[in-house]
Amino acid sequence: MKFSKLSSYFEKIEKTTSRLLITELLANLFRELTIEEIEKTVYLLQGRVAPLYEKVEFGMAEKMIIKSAIFAFKLNKNDFMNRFKKIGDLGVTVEEFKKEIISFEEKDLSILEVYQKLYQVAKATGEGSQEVKVSIISSLIRQLDPLSTRYIVRIPLGVMRLGFSDMTVLDAFSWMLKGDKSLRSIIEKAYHVRPDLGFIGRVVKEKGIEGLKKITPKVFTPILMMRAERVSSAAEILEKIGSSAVEEKFDGFRLQVHYHKNSNIKSQNSKLQFKNQNVEEVRLYSRNLEDVSYMYPDIVEGVKKEIEAEEIIFEGEAIGFDPQTGNFLPFQETVQRKRKYGIEEKAKEIPLKLFAFELLYLNGESYLDVPFRERRKKLVSVIKTSGEKFKDIILIAPQSIVKEEKEINLLFNEAITKGLEGIVAKKLDGIYHPGARGWNWIKFKRSYTSKIEDTIDCLIMGYDLGKGKRANFGIGAFLVGVLDEKKEKYVTVAKIGTGLKDEEWRQLKIKSQKLKVANKPSNYEVDKAMECDVWLAPAIVVEIRADEITRSPVHTAGRKLKPTKTGIALTVDIPGFALRFPRLERFRDDKRPEDVTTLKELEKLFKEQMK
Repeated sequence: MKFSKLSSYFEKIEKTTSRLLITELLANLFRELTIEEIEKTVYLLQGRVAPLYEKVEFGMAEKMIIKSAIFAFKLNKNDFMNRFKKIGDLGVTVEEFKKEIISFEEKDLSILEVYQKLYQVAKATGEGSQEVKVSIISSLIRQLDPLSTRYIVRIPLGVMRLGFSDMTVLDAFSWMLKGDKSLRSIIEKAYHVRPDLGFIGRVVKEKGIEGLKKITPKVFTPILMMRAERVSSAAEILEKIGSSAVEEKFDGFRLQVHYHKNSNIKSQNSKLQFKNQNVEEVRLYSRNLEDVSYMYPDIVEGVKKEIEAEEIIFEGEAIGFDPQTGNFLPFQETVQRKRKYGIEEKAKEIPLKLFAFELLYLNGESYLDVPFRERRKKLVSVIKTSGEKFKDIILIAPQSIVKEEKEINLLFNEAITKGLEGIVAKKLDGIYHPGARGWNWIKFKRSYTSKIEDTIDCLIMGYDLGKGKRANFGIGAFLVGVLDEKKEKYVTVAKIGTGLKDEEWRQLKIKSQKLKVANKPSNYEVDKAMECDVWLAPAIVVEIRADEITRSPVHTAGRKLKPTKTGIALTVDIPGFALRFPRLERFRDDKRPEDVTTLKELEKLFKEQMK
């Protein structure tokens, strides 16, 4: 397929607000693509040339794109900037200039040709790389048609403004095969094990749904982490799963560890073959699939020294450790290890210990469907510990098998006394469900035992422009919501305009720059009274604290509408849930939009509060 035709699909999707129509457009597009094209196109739809977990970034800020456009058109900078300021969209600005300027280099390039050029941009590093990037983008601007230049500018900036999520792409794969989304659950299950949309698209196109059923874990492809249900008493744990394994609930960084050791492997980055030498590689992934290996060199070294396996994927919680006292540190101190600079110095000041608690894959064999008691036994067997608290870096999470309510309460109280969050109970014969929340794991935290001391993870859906002092930040209030899993939509619970420090407002502004979309995303359900000046694509997760959960007719979380007597308009039958006195606790960069609190969880918190 030519890139010009792909751009016409991009434009149709951009102008569409209906999620169903977007799904059908994507399905039609995917049907027309070859096996090779579908993989590359799915990455381009995300504004990328590789899966989200791979550190292949364009590294091009708006200034570099502007430089590329000016170079391509041989324009005066002031002329370009004046037009850009009027239009407000860099992609559309370049498109408008392209319509006016004749280029003798114009060609109808294919998707694969354009992708290859963009891949060169992303891989260019070192001295002179900026000039290379500018040269390639300016060349593409000269060669492509006007509409295509709109998107060739947006892709490197990561601001496609197409208004759909990964889940919509999964639905589109189902529509491509069957004309409806009945295959979504099978496709999603495979995606949770291998969260690479391009790879999933290629398998679907080449091997159909049967090909997806054969997908297994792969080292250095992060598996979406399983989530736990919540309860507010020990009795509920026994009621749900009976006899269980109880572990302490640490408040640190949850990490998924991928380790490969082999004497004859191919480098990830070249075709060279290493022989007769020990090649080891460790990668650490956060909950949102980010490769954070560089942040925690002490854990990387600990894995190499203390794990006895050729290949392994396991999970654990990294906790700050005081080398003077031997005590574990609270999250407020542990979080200081999450940084891009001064890593080695901070690692010496606040070393980490990793409490391993889950085995997902070992030496070519998937453990996802293996009962927990067996996963645990195998995990213990591959961790080589000395038993010395100050020496070992990789530790086994302490565990107790319990059958009675008083035993659970005792372990819960012990955990609280230690300053921990609470406990996690695990079903002994439960399997590991990637990306899912279920009763195989149950959280029992201190905050669940009182009114609404618990925080709520919310998605930032959009914001209103600031006035007065807030004009400096460009944001006056932001809208947050939770996930209604039945509707597969984000529903609102609060609009927050106070309680943030100046630095937090600035941080929010920076995070939202690349996420602006022209229209409200199709998977947002928002009352007119809560409409935003600026809509954001689903990406930013925040932890919100509130005094209580109340009812509100203008928020859509749990709201039910009914027709008026005339049957034309709708009126509120049951008001939605809203957060009273909401305030930002922290940004959750380690969480994905799919990880936010669900409507079901919010309803449960509301009922507990009422008691």
